[in-house]
Amino acid sequence: MEGKPRPAASASDAISAMDGLIATSIVGQQEFARNLGLSVTDLVCFAYVLEAGDSPVTAGDLAGRAHVTTGAVTGILNRLERGGFVTREPDPADRRRVRVAAVPAAEERVRAIYEPYYARLAELFADYAPDEIAVLADWFTRAGALARAYLEESCDD
Repeated sequence: MEGKPRPAASASDAISAMDGLIATSIVGQQEFARNLGLSVTDLVCFAYVLEAGDSPVTAGDLAGRAHVTTGAVTGILNRLERGGFVTREPDPADRRRVRVAAVPAAEERVRAIYEPYYARLAELFADYAPDEIAVLADWFTRAGALARAYLEESCDD
């Protein structure tokens, strides 16, 4: 598949378009979280649990990734557990740590909300040639790493 002609754009145009996407995504996350009976931070933490798959996730891991205190993550996990999203069990290697796992039925509830959106994104990506998708994937990966690094540098407590 050959790429389609694209309108010329500057880095400033791309940043502006990205800002618009991020703003809309924030609103979307708020709505998705509300539909699930969660806060955005709770949903973000649940997404990190899902992302880990079968790898154990600890409360400390979630606190670090979500940039919240370990005390705050305890409240988040309490809400997620009460809502039927996660289970907690002691880490067999260190009984002081807790491992967090997604409840399969909750994973299905979240997928039901996100899959129609992801299907539309897949349709959008179908409009791009494989080499363009490679550039997009590279950019998203590198921009994500840059954002995480900037967050770490600028939000030190």
